[in-house]
Amino acid sequence: MLSRVLEGIRSHDLYVTPSERYGDPRAKLLQGTAWDAVRPQAIRTLNWAVDAESSLRPLREALDLAYRTTAAQWETNPAVRLESFAGKDRLVLSPLDRPEEPASLRRLRNRVAAMLPRATLPDLLLEVQQWTGFADAFTHVSQGGERIKDLALSVCAVLLAQACNIGLEPVVHAGIPALEYDRLTWVAQNYVRAETLAAANTTLVDYNAQRRLARIWGQGEVASEDGLRFVVPVRSLHAGPNPKYFGSGRGVTDYNFTSDQFSGFNALIIPGTLGDSLRLLEGVLDRSLNG
Repeated sequence: MLSRVLEGIRSHDLYVTPSERYGDPRAKLLQGTAWDAVRPQAIRTLNWAVDAESSLRPLREALDLAYRTTAAQWETNPAVRLESFAGKDRLVLSPLDRPEEPASLRRLRNRVAAMLPRATLPDLLLEVQQWTGFADAFTHVSQGGERIKDLALSVCAVLLAQACNIGLEPVVHAGIPALEYDRLTWVAQNYVRAETLAAANTTLVDYNAQRRLARIWGQGEVASEDGLRFVVPVRSLHAGPNPKYFGSGRGVTDYNFTSDQFSGFNALIIPGTLGDSLRLLEGVLDRSLNG
């Protein structure tokens, strides 16, 4: 009986309450009037039909066609086979051969590389600031819209230091007031925070959406997501347990969203790996409902 119970818990046929790892993730979904209030807008945002059958029918037909096509070509397909391993059959797919690059592609790559300027990362960041003015989104934590001289230069230096995890010392330049150590420390403490970073990122996303090339790539209505898992060695409200990925410690999952216009428009920090899909859906809906 205990073996069957453990098997049911691991396969998520049984749930334990309260439990972060073995609880029912559906319990965190919106229920009742809360779901009814956002359901029409959520369905419209995701471009799904009101009834589930209409939405699932094309998927079911496509899956059925894929199965039938695979079965019909199984005997004549040399790239797939079944092999017995440890008393069980497993599917083996032959790797695809690497196609040879045509000479025209190599010439094009070399010509494009020769046309691109050899700019440093600080130069790129400052040039993007000139295009977009994203540094204007960084406001003082208590002084509102008051600005200081060359604030954009200081903000770019702090962002570069934090993004590269190199500390402030490499971007400090004596004799340049905007790049003095005390000035950069003050800017990091008073200007760079979650809400100003989000506002600056929105400026970048909006600017990119107006580019002609970005509109060729997509309309910004489709996104992909991916995450990285990090062990957190110190006590943190954001860290959560997951023995599969973090062993006996705790960690976080950093999820990022990228639109079909190749701009990152959102990020989520998820404790452990609990309910990743639900957190992702929550992040997408929050972005859609709040613009």
